[in-house]
Amino acid sequence: MRLLVLGVNGFIGNALAERVLNETDWEIYGLDIRADKLGECLGHERFHYVEGDISINREWIEYHVKKCDVVMPLVAIATPMTYVREPLRVFELDFEENLKVVRLCVKYGKRLLFPSTSEVYGMCPDIEFKEDESHLVLGPINKQRWIYSASKQLLDRVIWAYGFQHGLKFTLFRPFNWIGPKLDEVTTDPEKEGSSRVVTQFISSLFLAEPIRLVDGGLQKRCFTYIDDGIACLMKIVENKDEKLNGQIFNIGNPRNEATVKELATKLKTMFTNDPRTGHFTKHSEIIEVFSKDFYGEGYQDIDRRVPSIARAKEMIGWEPKVDLDTALKKTLDYYLATSLPQTLPVI
Repeated sequence: MRLLVLGVNGFIGNALAERVLNETDWEIYGLDIRADKLGECLGHERFHYVEGDISINREWIEYHVKKCDVVMPLVAIATPMTYVREPLRVFELDFEENLKVVRLCVKYGKRLLFPSTSEVYGMCPDIEFKEDESHLVLGPINKQRWIYSASKQLLDRVIWAYGFQHGLKFTLFRPFNWIGPKLDEVTTDPEKEGSSRVVTQFISSLFLAEPIRLVDGGLQKRCFTYIDDGIACLMKIVENKDEKLNGQIFNIGNPRNEATVKELATKLKTMFTNDPRTGHFTKHSEIIEVFSKDFYGEGYQDIDRRVPSIARAKEMIGWEPKVDLDTALKKTLDYYLATSLPQTLPVI
């Protein structure tokens, strides 16, 4: 099998590439604007990497869509701050550029694996979100935070329509708050792109001994999924045994790992302060509360909770997540303590 991964250096892309090279005989053709997370994948005889941009390297992309068997366009802006401040840039990349890839898959008859998002469910009131039953409930137009969700949802619908009318082979997957090593960058600006997800924001704050800011009290609940569990499910989707996964949508999450953002902050701070590698810190982060309008701006709106139903993944793929929340957080924090702490010592 030849697999084309656009955005191969990202959190999902690099973890998938490593698993593919270690456990299969598949070949990977990858494109990204940087390669700092690819490690030992670079130089592997079955890994073919090109530094490039999805919006620029169009001839390369078309050639490799035609050449490969399975196409995964993983490139997207997934930063809430950017949704609010630059919604058009989110739409242009997340929808318009990815739509071009979708249409190439239709043109050349290639199988498409598209990363939808748990955010498409929006403010759905269901106890558990079901792929084909739950309503997708977004906020008003003036809450620009929903541009990401709306862009992903529209692409989901376009892909489904291409399958219905033109026979496109596809599978959509919806990650629910995946965490783990190489999640994002740990930086001096926890809100910037590349440091967008809440776990990495909190770790950045801990490393800088700056306040951990809980937006609107941090009472929002999320289900956190360890990257190894998510990739295990994704590998089965790529394999597509007997082609039974074509035309399906899968939630990939861990409903047992639900916690409030406040609980997440407390767990991470406790792990950090108790780790012997942080013994030289004479000051540690406070946990404080901020209003969303001050943190993100007026265009932000949040989701109280999102819990995936994974019944379909269990039934059709035989997959179930294994890693509990504390273990997932410890493994994630351990990675950053080992790789980033010496470069990010706070000035005290």
